Amino acid sequence: MEVLLRNLKIFLIGAFGYGLMETFFRGGTHWTMLVTGGVCFVILYYINSKNENAPLWKKCLVGALIITTIEFAVGCIVNLWLGWNVWDYSRYPFNIFGQICLAFTFLWFLLCIPLAYFTRFIHIRQNRI
Repeated sequence: MEVLLRNLKIFLIGAFGYGLMETFFRGGTHWTMLVTGGVCFVILYYINSKNENAPLWKKCLVGALIITTIEFAVGCIVNLWLGWNVWDYSRYPFNIFGQICLAFTFLWFLLCIPLAYFTRFIHIRQNRI
């Protein structure tokens, strides 16, 4: 039960954190992005916790690839299959089916810099008890 509650807290931090960020930059968000942000943050939390001594650039590269992979899977479901049109990167160069693109993968890499420190902070606080 303790692990479930910890994962729920981490999920909610990621869900609402990403939702706020997207609302700030895009003027709104979609509920699927809250779920996606939460899932990504839980995965990043555990990867960064297990690899705390890895160089920052490696954490960011792995994080960007994870986020991009999840973004592609979610995009194929919500945009291509369900037709909800939550986002469309088709106007960006180096996109795949308009669901992911190199520019946003680079953006996720940059976002993973503060997230590496933030997940470390949360991990330390969780284990202090």
